[in-house]
Amino acid sequence: MISLNEAVDLVLAAVRPVAAERVPLLEALGRTAAADVVSPEDVPSFDNSAMDGFAARGADLAGVARSDGLPIVVEIPAGSVAAEPLGPGDAARIMTGAPLPAGADTVVQAEHTEERDGRVFVRTAPAAGRNVRYAGEDVRRGDVVLPRGAALGPAELGLLASIGVEELAVARRPRVAILATGSELVPLGQPLGPGQIRNSNSFAAWGQTLAAGAEPVLLGIAPDDPDETRRLISRALDEDVTITSGGVSVGDYDFVKQIEAELGVERRFWGVATKPGKPFAFGVRDGRLVFGAPGNPVAAMVSFELYIRPALLALQGRRDIWRPWLTAAAAEPVKATRDRVEVRRCLLARDGRGDWRFTTTGPQGSGILRSMVLADGLVFVPSAHGGGRAGEYYLVMLLEGSRAERPPYPD
Repeated sequence: MISLNEAVDLVLAAVRPVAAERVPLLEALGRTAAADVVSPEDVPSFDNSAMDGFAARGADLAGVARSDGLPIVVEIPAGSVAAEPLGPGDAARIMTGAPLPAGADTVVQAEHTEERDGRVFVRTAPAAGRNVRYAGEDVRRGDVVLPRGAALGPAELGLLASIGVEELAVARRPRVAILATGSELVPLGQPLGPGQIRNSNSFAAWGQTLAAGAEPVLLGIAPDDPDETRRLISRALDEDVTITSGGVSVGDYDFVKQIEAELGVERRFWGVATKPGKPFAFGVRDGRLVFGAPGNPVAAMVSFELYIRPALLALQGRRDIWRPWLTAAAAEPVKATRDRVEVRRCLLARDGRGDWRFTTTGPQGSGILRSMVLADGLVFVPSAHGGGRAGEYYLVMLLEGSRAERPPYPD
């Protein structure tokens, strides 16, 4: 067996980013920028009012409010431009987003004014320059607004629209073949026979793959038959990534590794010192990544989080390929480990001081899929750990979000 850290390093060392493609902005959500995006213009492109009120010269508003008010010489709704500069001692009624008239440098919000007989009386004068959004305040022409490798979320789409981007280069979605193995598996829609279970692994992997920005390709179930398994694995190897679940242990019917070797897969490792996930396998064929996940549902999902998800994000050129992590104190005694790092599903809560504390989700068997449903994160207990008391701190990797900093996995 190799360590968790060694396994992660070997997987990422084999990643070669996929090619780029251009897509319309409305198809870019969840994708990854394949090149720096440089703004062709300032945003905003003109000085404008940050609120409804009255534009004036700050010098005319200095000190206390004027007792005689300022004459209102023009009204400027959003989308309109004042034809003449604003003269000294004058005011312009202005709406949020409207261009500031030449000569004005300050906006008094409407709530701080009174209007009578064509004049505005200022009750509370703002400092000069207040309530104005200046040209280029958000983005300057020539700024790199999004670097290569940036994830494109709703805010990023809005920012790109604000600089006039209609389409952009993004990483192609890696195609991921998903294949479950084992004659005991039954597809949805069919009744269970004696000794049979439903194929849940393919659906969990499908969801994890989509969440990582890749395109899942479900290939169904390979029964415990070498010829059919060979046919389906051969088909899977056409894709950027192959994920099999089951068939990578040491049983008489676990022949996935042998068939993959016959098909030209170069095995990089088999067996990681983690629990769950010990029989995890990884190889490469013609630059394509081939993962062999354990058959137990929790082991398969945890293995995806540890190795496959970072690889799928790295294939797309993402910078933030790691889950967020924190250190949390145990709220209960921590059981000892033997020769493997144990990855336990946990719940998180803050104590009275605001510090994070965790409890496990209950039974931690690698077939208890509900432990993943309940989990906020994965807690890592080092190998050969003699057990711990409540209050001791451990690494917890969250199951939502992404960041650029790698978790300090224990060995």
